[in-house]
Amino acid sequence: MTSTMHDAPPADARPTSGGGREPLGAGLKQRHMTMLGLGGVIGAGLFVGSGAGIAVAGPGIVVSYLIAGALAMLIMRMLGELSAAMPSSGAFSVHAERAFGRWAGFTVGWLYWFMLVVVLAVEATGAATIAAGWWPAVPQWAWVLLFMVVFTGANLASVRSFGEFEFWFAALKVAAIVAFLVLGVLAACGVLPGTRPVGAANLTGHGGFLPRGWNGVVSGVLAVVFAFGGLEVVTIAAAESDDPARAVGRAVRSAVARILLFYVGSMLVVVTLLPWTSITPGHSPYVAVLDRIGVPAAGQIMNAVVFVALLSALNANLYGASRMVFSLARRGEAPRGLLRVTGGVPVRAVLASVAFGFVSVLLNLKWPHSVFLYLLNAVGAVLLVVWGLVIGSHLRLRRRIDRAARETGGVVPAVRAWGFPWLNWVALAGMVAVLVLMAADPGSRPQVLWSGGATGLVLLAAWVRQARRAGDSAEAAGKPRT
Repeated sequence: MTSTMHDAPPADARPTSGGGREPLGAGLKQRHMTMLGLGGVIGAGLFVGSGAGIAVAGPGIVVSYLIAGALAMLIMRMLGELSAAMPSSGAFSVHAERAFGRWAGFTVGWLYWFMLVVVLAVEATGAATIAAGWWPAVPQWAWVLLFMVVFTGANLASVRSFGEFEFWFAALKVAAIVAFLVLGVLAACGVLPGTRPVGAANLTGHGGFLPRGWNGVVSGVLAVVFAFGGLEVVTIAAAESDDPARAVGRAVRSAVARILLFYVGSMLVVVTLLPWTSITPGHSPYVAVLDRIGVPAAGQIMNAVVFVALLSALNANLYGASRMVFSLARRGEAPRGLLRVTGGVPVRAVLASVAFGFVSVLLNLKWPHSVFLYLLNAVGAVLLVVWGLVIGSHLRLRRRIDRAARETGGVVPAVRAWGFPWLNWVALAGMVAVLVLMAADPGSRPQVLWSGGATGLVLLAAWVRQARRAGDSAEAAGKPRT
């Protein structure tokens, strides 16, 4: 990409005392980026949380995943195009700032950071619970401390350390999904010992393919749409790759289709091999399938996979949080003390993110059903706000990118969103529909209300900052404050 928008310094570039820029490291290789895209969303939400979706949609959960996956794919193509044209550690926060103004970048950046450091607590606690089950002599808090220290060290060492951790974590998750798909298909065809062809009996029996109608499919979408959160980390990481524009383009293109295959394919295997009425919410349908096939110690195998998935998400979220708050600091939207870079790593941004994350962990351990529940509800729908601003930013910036490419004789970004602008509006309507449905559902309504409150507070802070800047500018120009 050689357009003006790509050649210009990122909006979050910080001048050094020598007049140049002190950039973050550029240690992520293409293999890191590709595996980040593939493994970023394969987590506990798929391995365990998918059971809740099957319980409400039956075999129709396959359609639910297709709808949610298509929505996520559209958004990732938009975000990938913007990130290829304007690579930055602030990613969609920088894009929102360029599209709508500083208030938008401030709002989406801080909301996303808050979401990551709160969710980090869930992942650390979940991984510690599994580890404590294997080694009961070690208390759960000690496991949490160990995980936080290890991954803080990995993020402080170098961006390549983060990339290597994520590469191997993601590789293990992808290998587990591929093995599950292969075993499931062989079992469905009756090839494995002790199995016989199952046909479509479980897909069409027990109430049919849509036992609860399209209402069940919609409920399934609500249950699974947030499982696709995490893909956006690859666009944050693009700024620290050797060739940001090409790296993010390849990562997005390779990731979205394969992730759809993993999600939809594995759900199709589950509902083909098992009656959907046998799936219990809160219990992994993958374990149930492996038990059905006759894989020994299926529960412990899946526990190990979920353990790796949780640690991978913890590592990625700490990375994403540190880069987002660092980008905010570079743009003057966070304390300037977070700008210290050592060896290409934003050290203070990492420490600030892990510190707040550790506070969240302590809240989760001590008050999981009160204080921490409120925090978790406050970020429950934040991902939809982030995605909505990605769509809006793409609507505003796509034509600017094309115009800049034409004027400079450059090329278009390495990845292009489909069906602009019509599919943008379809995706935005999908975001609004999910929010409305969540607000109508008693179980999801607290997340919408608390997340709306958190968004309102951040918007208020952004408005106050903007008003102060306007007042300072007017005062500097010799005009009275309004």
